[in-house]
Amino acid sequence: MKNFLKNSRTGLLSVLIMLGAINVAAAQTVPDTLAQRVKACVACHGQEGRATTDGFYPRIAGKPAGYLLNQLRNFRDAKRTYPMMTYMVAHLNESYLQEIAEYFASLNPPYAAPQPNQASAAALERGRVLVKLGDTSKKLPACISCHGDKMTGLAPFIPGLLGLPRDYLVAQLGAWQTGSRHATAPDCMHSVAKQLDASDIAAVSAWLATQNLPVDTKAPLAAKDFKLPLACGSVLP
Repeated sequence: MKNFLKNSRTGLLSVLIMLGAINVAAAQTVPDTLAQRVKACVACHGQEGRATTDGFYPRIAGKPAGYLLNQLRNFRDAKRTYPMMTYMVAHLNESYLQEIAEYFASLNPPYAAPQPNQASAAALERGRVLVKLGDTSKKLPACISCHGDKMTGLAPFIPGLLGLPRDYLVAQLGAWQTGSRHATAPDCMHSVAKQLDASDIAAVSAWLATQNLPVDTKAPLAAKDFKLPLACGSVLP
């Protein structure tokens, strides 16, 4: 009788353990959605792709889908070099990259407040002039002539310049300048960046990082008659 009771209790315990394991497994079932799949992206780029506070990972939420797709391609094809990004996208097909680009382009979470910085008034004014007016002596077009009057970009291919950390902007302008970041020829950003000296890069980055966002932060669709001030292969159809 004792053995029967012992065996019964053992059997019941085994069943309960098994049922508990099934319930735990069921509770841990992850939905197969794109939002779930891009968790790896938001680990660095912040919740909903809104950027983080460390200054080096940019906001990807709300960027034009064509721009995001180009950047994913560039990481995949080694035109942009960052090992973690290359590893993540190296084996993804074109349609999957398009899905990811369109997903983040559809998001519009709030922007963080502009970063405070210690740039001098003279440096900030130089940055404002370069962004708004350019510098004819260096054959530099104004940033707004490509990125839009409100600097929120132009869909489908041109990104906004506001809401980006100063350190990220400095790093990317430097990468364009040295050629460690490049795009489809003719590479317009390389042409622009190589005309900037270190103080210009610092000034532009500081000024942009201090600007408030307009009420409507979505990039408008480029007008049919819109023309860039220089040839740019990354925005060609």
